[in-house]
Parts: sequence; structure tokens; C-alpha cells
Amino acid sequence: MSFDEEWAALVAKASERGGAGTRLNEAGPGGGGGDGHDLSAAQDELGAIGHDAYVLFGRLRKDGDLARESSDGAAAALKNANFALGEELGLTVGVWDSQLRTLLQACAHISNHLDYSAKSYTKQDKEIEARMRHRDGSAMSVSEIERYYK
Repeated sequence: MSFDEEWAALVAKASERGGAGTRLNEAGPGGGGGDGHDLSAAQDELGAIGHDAYVLFGRLRKDGDLARESSDGAAAALKNANFALGEELGLTVGVWDSQLRTLLQACAHISNHLDYSAKSYTKQDKEIEARMRHRDGSAMSVSEIERYYK
């Protein structure tokens, strides 16, 4: 019996049991997604989200700096013309700059973390796959794997 056949049989058996027990494909009554799929983290999906965060970081840095520079220039011009608004706009630019830096750090953190996670999951998958093979290179069956958990 192949791994896929044995896995399908075990999933069917667990579905027939219903009620209590370990649930692989859902969180149980009243919670979670349970969309019929096992927990997975696709490297390409993590990479795509990480890339979007990186692109957002670049655009925010460029556009945010442009907004800060033009607002800072306007604040200086208003201050030089003795308008009270110049001082207030200067304070607003300071808050903007602080918030922009925080958002940039968050984007960088998301991008870096997802890149790291994708690489880490791939490495772990390869290590697990290597440990789950017989010395001759053939894959273990579910029943062979199951005995390690008893």
C-alpha cells in the first residue's frame, strides 16, 4: 500500500469516527477554519507576501520622505514669514516622521521574517523528509511512522 493510499484510509477512518479525537483538518466545533486542508505554509505564498512588504517599504520610504521634505520646507517658510502655523506644521512633520519610521520598521520586519520563515520551513521539510526515509532511500509508510508515536 502506498503512502497516499494509507493516508487516505486513515483520514477516512478518522472522519467516520467523528466526535472526539485528534483533528488534522479543522479546529473543531465552533472554531477555526477547517477548509479540508492540513496545516501548510507554502514557500511561494510567504515569499509573495514578503515581497509585497518589501515593495511597500520602498514606496513608503520614497513617498514618505518626499512628503516630509515638502512639509518641512513649508513649515520653515511659514516660520520665516512669522506665521504661527509654521511652528505647528513643524511639530506635525516631526510626528509624521516618527510614524513613518515605525511603519517602515514594521514593513522591514514583516519582509525579513517571512523570507526567514520560508527558508526555515524548506530546510525543516528537507530534514524531516531525510529522517523519514529508509536506508535504501524508500519512503516510510504511515504505519511505520505511527509506531514512533506510541
